[in-house]
Amino acid sequence: MAVVIERGAGVSAGYPDAAYLAAGATLGSKGEAMGECEIVLKVRPPAPDEVPQLKEGCFLACLVQPERNPGLLESLAARKVSSLALERVPRISRAQKMDVLSSMANLAGYRAVVEAAAAYGSPFGAQVTAAGTTPPAKVLVIGAGVAGLAAAAAAKALGAEVRAFDTRAAAREQVESLGAKFLTLEVKESGEGGGGYAKVMSKEFIDAEMALFKRQAAEVDVVITTALVPGARAPTLLPRDVVTAFKPGSVIVDMAAEQGGNCELCKPGEVVDFNGVKILGYTDLVSRMAGTSSKFFATNLVHLLVEMGISKEFKIDLESEVVRPALLTHAGERLPPPPVKEPSPAREVKPPPADAKPKQEQIMTPTRRAWGATLGGMVVIAVLFALGRFAPRDFLQHSTVFILACFVGWQVIWSVSPALHTPLMSVTNAISGIIVVGGMLQVGTHLNAASILGAIAVLVAAINVAGGFLVTQRMLKMFHREAPAAPQKGHP
Repeated sequence: MAVVIERGAGVSAGYPDAAYLAAGATLGSKGEAMGECEIVLKVRPPAPDEVPQLKEGCFLACLVQPERNPGLLESLAARKVSSLALERVPRISRAQKMDVLSSMANLAGYRAVVEAAAAYGSPFGAQVTAAGTTPPAKVLVIGAGVAGLAAAAAAKALGAEVRAFDTRAAAREQVESLGAKFLTLEVKESGEGGGGYAKVMSKEFIDAEMALFKRQAAEVDVVITTALVPGARAPTLLPRDVVTAFKPGSVIVDMAAEQGGNCELCKPGEVVDFNGVKILGYTDLVSRMAGTSSKFFATNLVHLLVEMGISKEFKIDLESEVVRPALLTHAGERLPPPPVKEPSPAREVKPPPADAKPKQEQIMTPTRRAWGATLGGMVVIAVLFALGRFAPRDFLQHSTVFILACFVGWQVIWSVSPALHTPLMSVTNAISGIIVVGGMLQVGTHLNAASILGAIAVLVAAINVAGGFLVTQRMLKMFHREAPAAPQKGHP
């Protein structure tokens, strides 16, 4: 398989032409790369003058964005190009490794915090010096998707006090897991939309949202907006009156600038200074980390090609749940949206006939439940009294050991974090707890076979329990962030 790379395509990202040659690729002009290859991979959609350069009947994968490029799909269909829009790869578990939007949004969220920190006139983290102290910066992230969560994590890592808001209630747990505060509204309305995006909310919800943002504007120092609705202009979340409430020196990073912006005063690609408030409308946040973003983007494309059988026989599978939703043109035609899979219908529960008599076991009034519980308790008390009065002494002793062993085993299990429970760990720790108690009772003052076996049982079971807790602690330490090492004397 021959791979042709446009000459100089990776120089700005830190990948010289020599690196591609060393990997076995060949270099060519843009026209040669697009006109001779059956599979064309790009980042941006092809320009009108680039469509005629594509080989007829080729496969094209890129960010097509047909809503921003009218007439593009007709041009591709006329060339019989099979075009796959990378931005429409479904956000399902199986397609995560091919999701360029998520990988790019993660980098953009991080870079947004870097740009905000550069524009902000003070450190993000609290500073305590002999010359004075400064409190941590207050950062508000609007939209807790992939980009928003990455921004919240980066701002928190820099020491800022982070707050976040999202219309989707499911984002709360993710925000709080990063150590940020999740802001809520009194208006209860679900913001869950399709494909992992938020939906357009009602007027009542939006009014409450605007009031929340205006209150926060007087408190926070940095705002990062990430809200997008697929196929539509970015919603306006920070109108002029909200921006007016910000303190001079505050910073707004509008990550939706390319689609109109969440801030009314944002200008795509520019930095606007409004009464001392800096509004960053950068549209190239990902390109400002070109080396890493190129690596991630290329990895996504490799996974896509492997999914389509590039390692064996390349095939455009119209039945694939990954390929079909993103395929826009094929065999000279524009493809309609794929049919939405309807959820499995619930089983219909037929009501019983009107003349049917209810089953006896289904009739249970509160009075009968109370009588049943009282009768059951009396039976248990009677059984325990009979055992204590007439049962042999050895039986009572062994019953006591059994109950205590069960209690100790239960305590051993519940001392382990529930997140680390497995059936095997639960069973082995329970058994070990019973063995420890039983073995301790067998160890007596006289040296005999029973005492020796009891001591061995206690030793082995104790090792098992201690080993379980040791493994648990080691697993928990994997999630703890280590403090940076102190600099050595004589070094900065």
